[in-house]
Amino acid sequence: MNGHHQTLALVLFSAFVAVTLAITTWVSRNRHGSAEEFYAGGRLFSPMENGFALSGDYMSAASFLGITGLISLYGYDGLLYAVGFLVAWLVVLFLVAELVRNCGRFTLADVVAARMDERPVRIAAGSSSVVVSVMYLVAQMVGAGSLVSLLLGGTSDAARNWTVIGVGALMVIYVSMGGMRATTWIQIVKAVLLIGGAIALTVLVLLRFHGDINELLRAAAGRSGHGKDFLAPGLKYGGDWTARFDFMSLGLALVLGTAGLPHILSRFYTVPTARAARRSVVWSIGLIGGFYLMTIVLGFGAAAVVGPEAVRGANAAGNTAVPLLALDLGGGADSTGGTILFAVVAAIAFATILAVVAGVTLASSAAVAHDLYASLRHRRAKPHGEVAVARVASVGIGVIAIALSLLARDLNVAFLVGLAFAVAASANLPVLLYSLFWRSFTTRGAVWAVYGGLVPAVVLVLLSPVVSGSPESLFPGVDFQYFPLQNPGLVSIPLGFVAGWLGTITSAEPPDEAKHAEIEVRALTGAGAV
Repeated sequence: MNGHHQTLALVLFSAFVAVTLAITTWVSRNRHGSAEEFYAGGRLFSPMENGFALSGDYMSAASFLGITGLISLYGYDGLLYAVGFLVAWLVVLFLVAELVRNCGRFTLADVVAARMDERPVRIAAGSSSVVVSVMYLVAQMVGAGSLVSLLLGGTSDAARNWTVIGVGALMVIYVSMGGMRATTWIQIVKAVLLIGGAIALTVLVLLRFHGDINELLRAAAGRSGHGKDFLAPGLKYGGDWTARFDFMSLGLALVLGTAGLPHILSRFYTVPTARAARRSVVWSIGLIGGFYLMTIVLGFGAAAVVGPEAVRGANAAGNTAVPLLALDLGGGADSTGGTILFAVVAAIAFATILAVVAGVTLASSAAVAHDLYASLRHRRAKPHGEVAVARVASVGIGVIAIALSLLARDLNVAFLVGLAFAVAASANLPVLLYSLFWRSFTTRGAVWAVYGGLVPAVVLVLLSPVVSGSPESLFPGVDFQYFPLQNPGLVSIPLGFVAGWLGTITSAEPPDEAKHAEIEVRALTGAGAV
């Protein structure tokens, strides 16, 4: 990239960062420091505002950079990520949105602990939420590193590393100063920018091919090097049974994982009622569905216009396909139009990463303070003390996420998010559904459900080709790969449900029928909800 590219994109980066920091500063001057304000923004957001914020939370680097890159490299098989991410929202809409809003206050553990022995349940659910959030953060920071590495020359490891550290520092500032209110407004601004940028690029791609989708697909297949196979299933997940099982595992994780993501569940507490939570999900489904339709056009457009070889040349995992597509659509590397469009798209992508990172960090720091800290003190912590601990926790989580991101910098961000979804679906979803719908569920069942999904999911990832045993692994020089699948969901998700069932039927404690009846009425009617 020439100096003009670098200067203009860096100016736009700086402008967005300045605007978001101004929002954070302004909001922090108008808060009163209560736990409800910090964790839930005072529950004052409308369904439309929260719908935009939900879509902003969900349309991450995995959506804008990762999915588009996978489609440009693998065609039809890359498209499957977009389908899985979108279908997942039906599970959220019909099973958890209203019930979670009525049963909890700030976190997933609030829902489960409402009818259980609080301390062991909060420790288990809080630990799981932190693990899922850190894995999600790693994906976003890898995307940020890939983006700025392209901007500053494409091969600068130092630039990539410093970008990851800078994003980590910014997320700590956003969370510690502004809490949920600032994070929500940053998400809304980011969602508007991202959808606007995607619309502009989609229109330009369609204009390049005169509005003919068939011509676009033929050009993408022709330049892919795979011919018609590029438009058919099996390029990435076809062939042997291991690849096919990996595809089934990925699909299961994507469809079920959203309902267990801590930063998505926490958004339902920012609206005043359960009805508003449901309407928020309807808004987000419309926005996210439209966006994913556009990523399909952008992915095949990148394959047709830029070419998979050029995409791989800039980033082996395909994370830079969208900025490269913008550069070409604007007129090329040496044109003013290409420079401007590249800089705008790069700034939007960077804004996407910053906003999602802020939301995930807030959810994980809330789990540390509201669940782990309060439980380990053996008594209810004071709200101001919880908020102070949450701010400190955001720093610790940021440091851990930065360290892991530097290791995983060569992996595709959509793939990394798929791993986070698998852990969320394995550890969080079983305990959430059992708590909401199974009358006989007990404390032991809840603890076993969390650890019975969390531990196998993490262990299987560590023993998978993701970590060792192949040139694309985190540690390519060693081999302790014993699990053949890259995504553990096919094994770990059923284990989470089975562990919860076994823990319940072997529990000596009788289920609290009266408590369950109380929670059931509250979940379905909203009576007594905070």
